[in-house]
Amino acid sequence: MPSDCMDDIDLKNIQLQFPNTRTLSKDDSSIVEERVETGRGSVLVAVQGNRSKPAILTYHDLGLNYISNFQAFFNYIDMRALLDNFCVYHVTAPGQEEGSPTLPDDHVYPTMDELAEQINFVMSHFLLKSIIGFGVGAGGNVLARFALVHPEKVEALCLVNCVSTQAGWIEWGYQKLNARHLRTKGMTQAVLDYLMWHHFGRGTEERNHDLVQVYKAYFERHVNPTNLALFIDSYIRRTDLNIVRELEPSRRKNSHTLSMPVMNITGALSPHVDDTVTLNGRLDPTNSTWMKIQDCGMVLEEQPGKVSEAFRLFLQGQGYAVKLSRKRSTSTSAEGKCN
Repeated sequence: MPSDCMDDIDLKNIQLQFPNTRTLSKDDSSIVEERVETGRGSVLVAVQGNRSKPAILTYHDLGLNYISNFQAFFNYIDMRALLDNFCVYHVTAPGQEEGSPTLPDDHVYPTMDELAEQINFVMSHFLLKSIIGFGVGAGGNVLARFALVHPEKVEALCLVNCVSTQAGWIEWGYQKLNARHLRTKGMTQAVLDYLMWHHFGRGTEERNHDLVQVYKAYFERHVNPTNLALFIDSYIRRTDLNIVRELEPSRRKNSHTLSMPVMNITGALSPHVDDTVTLNGRLDPTNSTWMKIQDCGMVLEEQPGKVSEAFRLFLQGQGYAVKLSRKRSTSTSAEGKCN
């Protein structure tokens, strides 16, 4: 274009636009929620994808539910492509869904083993013969328990920040105090600070200030404190998974450990790194992978691209033909180890 023509251009319709505010609300019309009755009350299950496809079953961490823990991750562009190959069943622990009424004072909350057994009812309800488990934190512990009791029903496990041991005295003390505050005072600053540390680890404000504000607002406004206290009580009373790595190759098939392939993920800044290392040391080295992703604590929110790439390769390793809508190069900032 000749330079003298530039003087004739009149910019009249330029408007300043701001990006949409990040929220943790139910805004995906493709997800269908269903109530499933179990032996210990009902649970909310949100179904995403074609039900004729292989099943991925998710379970969330403390203070979260399927929306706040998984919605953004499964709506990430590469994970959306996975929905062409799988159907995702998001299980929410009793009383942890948005808008849940406060559970009665005399309500006996399910133990971790009972929460795991509820998955059996979910699978029967949806006529699922097997699942690929995807659990975070407390949800990973629930799925690991289910897989130990029903190994024939779990094809593979992806566990994020999963703890395999019982609660130590420090964790027990902090969480017991948190549960007491939640019952008597609601979401106090001390509980809020603990939840932020539990999910994001250290230095979160400097890494992603906007994400911190979103989750702080979510914990303050959308979490039922009494119901969360019951979930926390159940989690800190968990028993050890009692899984053992068998060093003798001839005895590995009969060892008490997770027999299916396991991808064990943590963030380098997460407070649960040591817990995942402990879990890794108790798994069969021939079918487990430990991955530490740099520069994050809450890996699904802070590094969704790296997790989705690792998860896709993990599924391909199990024989699933998973294709993405665009090619991605393997990130060099994620560390993967097989021990």
